[in-house]
Amino acid sequence: MPKAAFVVLADTESPGDLGRVVNALTASKEFMEAGEDIRMVFDGAGTKWVAELGRPEHLYNELFEEVKDTVDGACASCAKAFGVASEIRNQGIELLDDYHEHPSLRELTTSGYSVITF
Repeated sequence: MPKAAFVVLADTESPGDLGRVVNALTASKEFMEAGEDIRMVFDGAGTKWVAELGRPEHLYNELFEEVKDTVDGACASCAKAFGVASEIRNQGIELLDDYHEHPSLRELTTSGYSVITF
């Protein structure tokens, strides 16, 4: 069974960024429906997506809610830097600080996950 970790790095500023996060959510849904072992991590400017997608009026809120259980968390350092740490916590998503306040991509790879970035 494949193991995949989707890491969202895309900012929230352009249509291309929206396309990347929607691709990450769609891939997560596809893997989830197939019963695969997946994780999603929001990192860098991508941490801003948690607050955006968590808004009920957002066009992709429903898709986000469908795959929310696959979200491991968001980078603690980046969430603080971009001022979205409280919004992430309000969504019930963990702030990851495994390695110097960042998520550990090494842990994912040593655990057999293929890391795919968006």
